Amino acid sequence: MTSGIQIAIITGVSGAGKSTAVRALEDEGYFCIDNLPVPFLQRLIDLLARSEGGIDRVALVVDAREGQFLAQAPQVIAETRRSGVFLDVVFLDAADEAILRRFSETRRRHPLAPDRPVLEGIAEERTLLAGLRRLSDHVIDTSRLTVHELREVIHARFGRVQGEGLVVTLLSFGFRYGIPPQSDIVLDVRFLANPYFVDDLKGQTGRDPAVASYVLAQPEAAEFLAQAVNLCHFLLPLYRREGKSYLTLAIGCTGGKHRSVVLARELSQRLAAGGERVRVWDRDLDKE
Repeated sequence: MTSGIQIAIITGVSGAGKSTAVRALEDEGYFCIDNLPVPFLQRLIDLLARSEGGIDRVALVVDAREGQFLAQAPQVIAETRRSGVFLDVVFLDAADEAILRRFSETRRRHPLAPDRPVLEGIAEERTLLAGLRRLSDHVIDTSRLTVHELREVIHARFGRVQGEGLVVTLLSFGFRYGIPPQSDIVLDVRFLANPYFVDDLKGQTGRDPAVASYVLAQPEAAEFLAQAVNLCHFLLPLYRREGKSYLTLAIGCTGGKHRSVVLARELSQRLAAGGERVRVWDRDLDKE
């Protein structure tokens, strides 16, 4: 059994953000390879296992450019997992209109339709990648994500955290800007009194002590946190049992600047105190 090697496979449709995802993985210390033929994956792993270069985290881009090798991907991935290598497949997708807009903005040609309408290339690519999408561990819809937000999603999922096991990301957001597509669990805290309507607090955020004190002083906030901790104590062991490595718990308020920020931080502290591996990401804190 090969141990100690982590493989991330980034796949998905053209225009959905694979290049952005790979750059984020490079920031996290992954050795990144674009368009490695899938049948060579086991050879690469064997080479890494014998080498003394200290490379234990590798990211591969696998997409429609694989050509005839693409059909072998499901079998190769299954065999790699059985060998004991930790392998995580992430599929990046986006709505057709979002992909069309991106190709128009960049004036790029679709790789499968250089002399045809982009929509025809998109449709063909979706067909070719259907098998990879089905076996993916996580599908990320990037239609409404900025480049910065996609990078944050990748950092949250693949960044190093001390220890092993499930990593929980507490993500604060504003319903005004949409529910984060990567969310596994979504909690709504708009029932709490909003600091936005307090003159002295409106211009501050949930990171400021005055806002935190205002939110946490509400009896409903204390009850919410107690119930959220109980929910996590119930669910997290079950997710671990199923082999889940990453969990995103999103907490939303109206604008994503006050209530959700306070409660995401407070919940993260309570979970960390209980030994959980947690991150915090305030998605909408800087939005107008």
